[in-house]
Amino acid sequence: MDEVALERSVGALAQPQDAHAGLGGEPDAERGGAQGERRRVHRLRAHGHGDARRGGGAVGERARVAARAELRTGKLALVVLATDPPTYWFDPTRPDSRVARLEVDAALQRAAGRGDAFAAAEREMRERGSRYVDFLIPGLLGMNLMSTGMWAIGFSLVQQRSGKLLKLFVAAPMRRWHLLAAQILARLVFLALEAGILVAFAVAALDVPLRGSLLAFTAVAALGAMTFVGLGLLVASRPRTIEGVSGLMNFVMFPMWIFSGVFFSYERFPEAALPAIRALPLTALVDALRHVMLDGAGLAGVASELAVLGAWGAISFFAALKLFRWQ
Repeated sequence: MDEVALERSVGALAQPQDAHAGLGGEPDAERGGAQGERRRVHRLRAHGHGDARRGGGAVGERARVAARAELRTGKLALVVLATDPPTYWFDPTRPDSRVARLEVDAALQRAAGRGDAFAAAEREMRERGSRYVDFLIPGLLGMNLMSTGMWAIGFSLVQQRSGKLLKLFVAAPMRRWHLLAAQILARLVFLALEAGILVAFAVAALDVPLRGSLLAFTAVAALGAMTFVGLGLLVASRPRTIEGVSGLMNFVMFPMWIFSGVFFSYERFPEAALPAIRALPLTALVDALRHVMLDGAGLAGVASELAVLGAWGAISFFAALKLFRWQ
């Protein structure tokens, strides 16, 4: 049986590339065997699939098994079995598979003589800020602020506690909250450098827009950094070992890695879960960064996200003061 395989390569930080199509499988005498395969390659190339190809020497069940494996692992977006009418074999949960199904169906239908009822006009949107990389960079920035802020202060405090340094600091002529505030401010300096390097690279090398004011962006990033440093202070307020604080840090951060919309929109989760997801500090930070960078929002436009971050930061800091173990 003839098979048409449409393969679509999607880069991690780029738009989908041109589709690739191939023919392979057991020759069908009724359709002319290899000649029928060549005709289908020609049809796909004639309708915009310039990289159409034949599948190679695999025949029969081997071709079907190979196609199934490539479809399952994401190397193929669509396999078309040359039944009468054609059978489209694809994963409906994958956007590239659905697009491939529509494109190949349109190409084969036109090749079989179908005419369009009208010629639709097309307008391509190439506006900055609409790519996946534009969506991703604010998420990566938020995740970096969370991870660095929490891990840096967490490891530092636990090491000082296990080495009896905190006990010595308590005897120093200063208030305890001064020491904790100094720990937070010291981490903010390094976080500012890391965030600045990432954003400068994204704007200069990847052409990611920064439509909002630099002041609004800096304020959002600074509040987010303080929030996560405060949260790290709370998590590290009791553990005495690196292993203990590592487990607690992962327990706190792992849900935010998944649910907070760093790599994909959290709107895909069930609607009942969205209020809880929006209440997470990383969700608020990433949303605020995206609004400022991509939509040009000011501080007033992200007031609700800033309120969430401020609440998490204040509660974490004051709770850490109450729970902190100095020895």
